[in-house]
Amino acid sequence: MRKLLGLFFVMLLFVGCERIEVYKKSQNGEPVEFKKGAVQCVECTMPLTTKLHTAQAVMPDGKVYFFDDPGCMAKWYLKQKSKNFKLWVYTDDTHRYIEAQKAWYRLGDKTPMNYGFGAYEKRPEGAVDFETFVAMMARGENLTNPALRKKYLK
Repeated sequence: MRKLLGLFFVMLLFVGCERIEVYKKSQNGEPVEFKKGAVQCVECTMPLTTKLHTAQAVMPDGKVYFFDDPGCMAKWYLKQKSKNFKLWVYTDDTHRYIEAQKAWYRLGDKTPMNYGFGAYEKRPEGAVDFETFVAMMARGENLTNPALRKKYLK
């Protein structure tokens, strides 16, 4: 009886929830708009609740993958054999999407998955370029590393 009640409860939750999309379509290779909680990060599966700190990968067929944190974007990017897609990141300073390879990344910001890299259009002090940012993520040099976290979040 308990199992049946548990199954019923899970079914009620599932039926009552809106479907969270993993991707949308871009018609022109540009980033797309999304509703709060309607899409999820392809890397960590967290729903996106704001544009701040988000990123998008637009594939040649127009499919758009979403990321809730620049660190998630970097982790996904590192796993891709082909780099035949366009990456966009939402900037902390100008509050718009720009090409991820043209952004500057500063360690020490509070981000959804606690990797700590904020993206900027104008280079703030201590910021690194895209390739350096990706290399740092590959080496675990982000705020999920306790030693770095202690150094940057005093």
